[in-house]
Amino acid sequence: MSLTRKLAAEFIGTFVLVLGGCGSAVLAAKFGETNLGIAFAGVSLAFGLTVLTMAYAVGHISGGHFNPAVTLGLVAAGRASPLDAGPYILAQVVGAIAAGGVLFFIASGQAGFVAGGFASNGFGDLSPGKYSMVSAAVIEFVLTAVFLVVIVGSTSAKAPAGFAPIAIGLALTLIHLISIPVTNTSVNPARSTGVAIFADTAALSQLWLFWIAPIAGGVVGGFIGRLLNAEKDE
Repeated sequence: MSLTRKLAAEFIGTFVLVLGGCGSAVLAAKFGETNLGIAFAGVSLAFGLTVLTMAYAVGHISGGHFNPAVTLGLVAAGRASPLDAGPYILAQVVGAIAAGGVLFFIASGQAGFVAGGFASNGFGDLSPGKYSMVSAAVIEFVLTAVFLVVIVGSTSAKAPAGFAPIAIGLALTLIHLISIPVTNTSVNPARSTGVAIFADTAALSQLWLFWIAPIAGGVVGGFIGRLLNAEKDE
């Protein structure tokens, strides 16, 4: 498979992830003044469904990373080439920003639109539950590590064939159910970047944490997954 096709798949997959997941938060989490929106549970499911569907759609082309932390975690697990990591991450970030721009254009078509947080991630005053920077860093690190353990395990040679996208999508849903109140859930630096640049808050000034913590967690989770599945893969 050519690198160009792989990068196109990563761009498209990340685009859909941000448009679907963050779009559900911006457009559907709350509907007008009626509070009849999909709320946290619906947003969580939207993120899980986007990963599940795009993993089936384009995962066979690029591996279906859609996330810099996943790419580097899979490098740590020995499942991805270090030479592909830089181009993959660039494609993911560009796809996320493109999706953020499309979402901003759509959302701004509503009368009285105010971007506000625009589904961005944050801690302190920018945390939905006003959690501290330390709490945000720990939950992003731990949950990204868990996510990589699920990814490496479910794609192992002796795992049930064809079910990995379901396990990965459900894992991402669970991660969002746990952590939306803390950080609005990143576990994905590209997702964080794609909407932070359109937010009316100080989200960009906190973006560093949502690169460092998920990537560190992803690498640790990749190593753990590699150790757990070494005998299986042999």
